[in-house]
Amino acid sequence: MIRHLLHVNFDGQRGLQEQVRESLINAILSGIFQADTPLPSCRQLAGQLNVSRNTTALVFESLVNEGYLVSRPRSGYYLHPDYYHAGQNVSQSAPECESAAPRWGNRLQITPSQQESILKPAGWMHYRYPFIYGQPDTQQFPLAFWRAAANWLHGGVRDPSWVIDHIDQDVPMLVEQIRTRVLPKRGIVAAPDEILITLGSQNALYLLTRLLMSRQTRVAVENPGFREAINTFLLNDTHIVPHPVDEEGIVLGETPCDYYYVTPGHQVPTGVTMSKARRVQLLEYATRHDAVIIEDDYDSESNFTQNPLPALKASDRSGRVIYVSSLSKALSPGLRLGFMVAAPEIIDEARALRRLVYRHPPTNIQYQMAHFLAQGHYETHLRRYHEDSARRWDTLHNALQTFLPECKTFGGSEHANAFWLSTPKHISTQQLTWRAAHAGVLIEPGARHFLDSAPPDNYFRMGFHAINPNAIVPGVEVLRGQLEQIG
Repeated sequence: MIRHLLHVNFDGQRGLQEQVRESLINAILSGIFQADTPLPSCRQLAGQLNVSRNTTALVFESLVNEGYLVSRPRSGYYLHPDYYHAGQNVSQSAPECESAAPRWGNRLQITPSQQESILKPAGWMHYRYPFIYGQPDTQQFPLAFWRAAANWLHGGVRDPSWVIDHIDQDVPMLVEQIRTRVLPKRGIVAAPDEILITLGSQNALYLLTRLLMSRQTRVAVENPGFREAINTFLLNDTHIVPHPVDEEGIVLGETPCDYYYVTPGHQVPTGVTMSKARRVQLLEYATRHDAVIIEDDYDSESNFTQNPLPALKASDRSGRVIYVSSLSKALSPGLRLGFMVAAPEIIDEARALRRLVYRHPPTNIQYQMAHFLAQGHYETHLRRYHEDSARRWDTLHNALQTFLPECKTFGGSEHANAFWLSTPKHISTQQLTWRAAHAGVLIEPGARHFLDSAPPDNYFRMGFHAINPNAIVPGVEVLRGQLEQIG
């Protein structure tokens, strides 16, 4: 018998059976085990891996039941004949004639990888002071409630309706929860045929870009603004028209545009809340010039401002506002669930376009989120999230006033989910970001948010959800030290 040595770097956060099974599956599919050669016995494998014999026995039996192995009495476990040649069909050789390969650079019609974007270090969680925006405190995720929703979904008392292909339809239960639970909090009244589920608000922007925009389209955007929205509009060679932002929101220009993309709840990246007067002005301007407003209310659920203003869509009397938002921003960005509210004609076409791209968001996640909403777990989580956010905001605000008084916040941005700060003119935030990172402090330079040919280099953004609350004040103190060394 050939003695096969298997090694598993066990992860304490995962089950032993799961990891032993995964290791054996990898070995089977990689062709490590030979035909008609017995695998290590339960006792041998248990001794190698330092686990109980019962653990390995259960794993072997599951692999027999699923057709990976066969059990021969008084002989042991062997590969199933279907896996005799596993791993042998994988070619390890390079292409024989690389010069004959297609020149992909000449074939690409667009190159999104070349667009200016906001980048976050892949290892941001390893920084001691990650003042990074857009990442949650993973300890706040309501795992027990989310697991309960999953148990409800997979329980045997229900037909597994999430298994079938829904073609282009959304889960009615989730649409109804959004219509009756989520939208009323933003002052929006909508019918079911005016709602479409998307893979986050970014996906909604992509669908709108493909449906509504062309080279001749003029899209007004905030400057500084949300880069990924602008990059999406540029996929159709849309003409982007930057509009400045003041303490009341977007400043309208004299030349009208076809579409106005705005983030009125908390403007990206300044955090400014669009004033009532500016909202009225924008709606009247759009009606007068036959324009359409795309309202990105990305943080409607994570907005912890007491008594926030209703959505712009709530005041729309002429059907000129298309509303997009997210269900996962305050819960878990990895869920990628958002929605769009628009006229039925737009929703019908967006649904058809979505079908061509990915048909519909995963049905099981839609059902699970619908149940999570219906049971009140989402509201419970949001209440705790808002309380935690308010405490974090106060802590960072006080620390900035104490240690970085020369770094000014933007007027009208109180209680946003990040701080947009300006340094004295002679301070380069690119340099500050580099120095701070080497000291364990992660901040975001602001230049990439601007559309100017020579963007200002004295702005930066600080989030407060990903960092341990007890590390906020020490982190600002470290940042203060780096700022002093530059100045």
